[in-house]
Amino acid sequence: MTTATVWAVVLLCAAVTFVSKGIGPAATGARELPAPAVRVVALLGAALLSALVVTNALADGNRLHVGADTAGVAVAGVLLWRRVHLLVAVLLAAVVTAGLRVAGVD
Repeated sequence: MTTATVWAVVLLCAAVTFVSKGIGPAATGARELPAPAVRVVALLGAALLSALVVTNALADGNRLHVGADTAGVAVAGVLLWRRVHLLVAVLLAAVVTAGLRVAGVD
């Protein structure tokens, strides 16, 4: 892929993002969204982040793969569920992932 093609794709993605973000406010104007729509919009960020984390933790190229990184994400998830401080959870997840990779788990 040439540099020009990469920049064209980047600019196209930026334009599509700009337009898609402007459609919502332009369509609704000054009206308030209904309460069910506000609840859904409030949860979209967490759902998207969860999907990205699961995809990165379980995917290895074109196939599903459970490995050291999956164990690290699982450890962080459990620790955060138990209300451990974020920094501690990230550090322990990194230690678990690194330890498993040193032990030979891919």
